[in-house]
Amino acid sequence: MTVLYSVDLLCVGIACYDLIFEVPHHPHADEKITAKAFVQCGGGTAANAAVAAARLGHSVAYGGYLGNDLYGARHVAEFKAEGVNTQMIARGDVATSISSIIVKPNGHRTIVNYKEPLTLDPGYVDLDQWQAKAVLFDGHHLDLSQKIMDWARDRRIPTIIDADRSHAGSLALANQVDYLVASERFAREVTGKEDFHAAAQDLLDLAPNVVITLGERGLVWCTHTGGGDFPAFPVNAVDTTGAGDAFHGAFAAGVAAGYEWDHLLAYASATGALCTTVTGARVGMPRKTELALFLDKVMRNA
Repeated sequence: MTVLYSVDLLCVGIACYDLIFEVPHHPHADEKITAKAFVQCGGGTAANAAVAAARLGHSVAYGGYLGNDLYGARHVAEFKAEGVNTQMIARGDVATSISSIIVKPNGHRTIVNYKEPLTLDPGYVDLDQWQAKAVLFDGHHLDLSQKIMDWARDRRIPTIIDADRSHAGSLALANQVDYLVASERFAREVTGKEDFHAAAQDLLDLAPNVVITLGERGLVWCTHTGGGDFPAFPVNAVDTTGAGDAFHGAFAAGVAAGYEWDHLLAYASATGALCTTVTGARVGMPRKTELALFLDKVMRNA
């Protein structure tokens, strides 16, 4: 087969549509409040990571599902506007997943997600038509993800997982990837440890490169040759929605680009930090020039 699609990064997993409400305080029981602001845009961990990487100037494709409905159409249009390759998206009559996101004044958020049962047959993808320099998974659409994982490993393509929660998909893929990038929740649930340096050491049993993201507390990392911390960049955070997705998209794109470890962590951390400065995951994701200016300013002030 002739390769038709060649990208730096392939992001595989969930896409949804976000309805984001900025509120003056956390709603109390039986309270009706008025939102200060409202944003609607595409969302989902793998989908957001794809947009984050595309905005940073990398060629990206998204593999997953969107419904033949209003929100699916809007999401596909957003992907195309951002330059994300949509040829690996399956469409169908199952509704697009929807998330209602409540953002509080401190930037923290509450998310309510709705998705209908869906079994995505991976047979719709002809991988002989594809090339990629790295693949990012979020653990969703496991049958599709496993097919692409096997393809990537056969071709020695670096693989990364955004391990946000310890569900069946993330657990099935975590011991197959080259880079396990875990939330503190995943690390705690899998290892049972509150000391994240010790947790990262334990997670080396699953993957040769481990990162545990800790939000405004930075991150902990560990490999078979060493480990350490990386602090978060100080920013005025107004909405943490999508910051982790932005981090993972930048991290995976940096792996595809062959960045050295310290540059990789700074690149991903700065992308995640800048995402928190604007309400709405997609809205806040920085572009290449914005990120470069931010990192240059940080280095000059160091």
